[in-house]
Amino acid sequence: MKIFQNKTELSSYLDALKKMGLSIGLVPTMGALHQGHLTLVNEALEKNDKVVVSVFVNPTQFDNKEDLKKYPRTLEADVTLLKTVSKDSIVVYAPTVGDVYGDDVASQSFSFEGLEHEMEGAFRQGHFDGVGTIVKRLLENVKPDHAYFGEKDFQQLQIVKKLVALQNMPVEIVGCKIHRAKDGLAMSSRNARLTPEHRKAATFIYKILKTAKKKFGTKSAKNITEWVQEQFQLHPLLELEYFIIADTETLKPLKRKSTHKTYRAFIAVYAGDIRLIDNIAFN
Repeated sequence: MKIFQNKTELSSYLDALKKMGLSIGLVPTMGALHQGHLTLVNEALEKNDKVVVSVFVNPTQFDNKEDLKKYPRTLEADVTLLKTVSKDSIVVYAPTVGDVYGDDVASQSFSFEGLEHEMEGAFRQGHFDGVGTIVKRLLENVKPDHAYFGEKDFQQLQIVKKLVALQNMPVEIVGCKIHRAKDGLAMSSRNARLTPEHRKAATFIYKILKTAKKKFGTKSAKNITEWVQEQFQLHPLLELEYFIIADTETLKPLKRKSTHKTYRAFIAVYAGDIRLIDNIAFN
């Protein structure tokens, strides 16, 4: 398995493949890979001759520097896991911060037509400028035909689609379904940092989402939101940061249902000091 830490060497290698007519897929990750990531990789392998998996903990998308410091970095284990999928068709790009940003570790400023101000954007200042910056640079360096993002970060997926449209970049962004553990918890690298007690408690998040979805047929968004807030107020181990039912396209909070629109519920919860996010399609 080829591993690159230098964007110039990576680009040279990929350019040679493209001249041979081979298609390239990209799966951007921050490492600490798990089965959810492998689902993205497998989907990418089905439609592309080579798949680049980037492993880079991007400093500019962390509003909490302590969270950045604690984020797991497990490159050797990540490569071993990827080899179980394919040793020949996967290329790993694990750059240094300097290779990505040079001497100026700062975000570019973006406007995503308001998508960046909702939910995660409201609670994590500058987060989506950091996301936009790293995704734009990865797409420019790899020049993939397709790039794959999980729906667990649904807001990020919509923002990346908007980025590609606004920048007129020749790549198809593919959204992939949320991969869940058997007990329903959405797979995340952060899950490894949960205490056993908090890991068990975290299954409550998906149970609440599923019940909220059932209520959506007969209850208002306000009624459902208040019910969710009450459930978390009663929970001894989990703290609700937000629960929002939003329009899938605009990500604006739902005020009045329309039969012509689709909606999702978005949630952010603290389990101790670990922040977990999830979402579910309502219709």
